[in-house]
Amino acid sequence: MKIAFLGLGRMGRVLATLLLTDGQDLTVWNRTAAATDELVRQGARPASTAPDAVVGADAVVTVLFGPDAVRDVVTDAGLPIGAGALWIDITTVAPADTVEFARWAETRQVRYVHAPVVGSLGPARSRTLGVLLGGPDDAVALARTIVSSWADPARLRTFDTPGKAATAKLVANLSLAVAMQGLLEALRLGRSGGLSTEEVLTGLDHTVLSGIKDVKGDSVLHERFDDTQFSANLLGKDALLMTHTSRFPLPALSAAFESLEVARRNGHGEDDFAVIASQAAWPVP
Repeated sequence: MKIAFLGLGRMGRVLATLLLTDGQDLTVWNRTAAATDELVRQGARPASTAPDAVVGADAVVTVLFGPDAVRDVVTDAGLPIGAGALWIDITTVAPADTVEFARWAETRQVRYVHAPVVGSLGPARSRTLGVLLGGPDDAVALARTIVSSWADPARLRTFDTPGKAATAKLVANLSLAVAMQGLLEALRLGRSGGLSTEEVLTGLDHTVLSGIKDVKGDSVLHERFDDTQFSANLLGKDALLMTHTSRFPLPALSAAFESLEVARRNGHGEDDFAVIASQAAWPVP
């Protein structure tokens, strides 16, 4: 298929590269044009505008910052996706946003599938991401042929609506935020009792926090957060989507969101979200 790929942030660049590796016919666009350079060297065609990118495309893949970016690039902008084309949106959005986007697509006879991924850059490069596909059966079946470039087949889940896929993605990201907040608080407690960072991390072996410790412990121990797999800015944005979606209080998430906001205010928004663990060494108000 002829695929237009819009949005070349950290994750978008990896996914687009995999499509090229698999021999797909790819046109790429990004607001910052320089982000297309490496993909063009690998065989992609650059587009100067998003409308130019989607001309004649059989499928359009969007990997944008959030729902407002989807509106700016696609729906509010009236992106001229052709009738019958497939739109796969990987952007993390709220379920209510998917209802809006699906209606927009339906009025234009565009097949819309929400397909957020679960996992960071490492699993993306190794083609072992979880993928959550939500939409009509025929559109989901076609979307599978594209997302299979980065999906672990055992981690590919389908839903009958885009909104359910969006909710499942938010649930997955909530677990990251709350687990990292738990690690931060374990560090605060441990240090208050005289334990070193290494002793706290070791003490988390075989606990419910061992998963996040295993993934982020080395960064925390060496206080290196610049190898960003999932930025504090992105997780903070997602936390707001979770809060607005839930009909119930989410106090653990609220604590994590505040830690992410502290990181952002201190200039660490583009660092990996594990940067919130550095707050363990700060005085607690």
